[in-house]
Amino acid sequence: MKELQPINQHVLLVIEETEAKTASGIIIPDTAKAKPQFARVLAISGIEDPEISVGDVVFYKNFTGTELEFEGKEYLMIPYADILGKIVETDKI
Repeated sequence: MKELQPINQHVLLVIEETEAKTASGIIIPDTAKAKPQFARVLAISGIEDPEISVGDVVFYKNFTGTELEFEGKEYLMIPYADILGKIVETDKI
């Protein structure tokens, strides 16, 4: 089995698909959709004490990284420094 593994302080992300149809049923073409900035972490290169973990949903900078296809799936490889935050569970309201 082959695996895509980031190196040189990069993070491998998978962008979770968003609905391509409006509430009224209008289909939005890919060219008109805004690029998502949230993705799930699949792998992290050798970073000492990273603030994220595999499985976290992170928020990253616009216009960063390299989109790639590997074994039929779409991924995004970005520098660790381009991750701005992550989604965390909280009891606060």
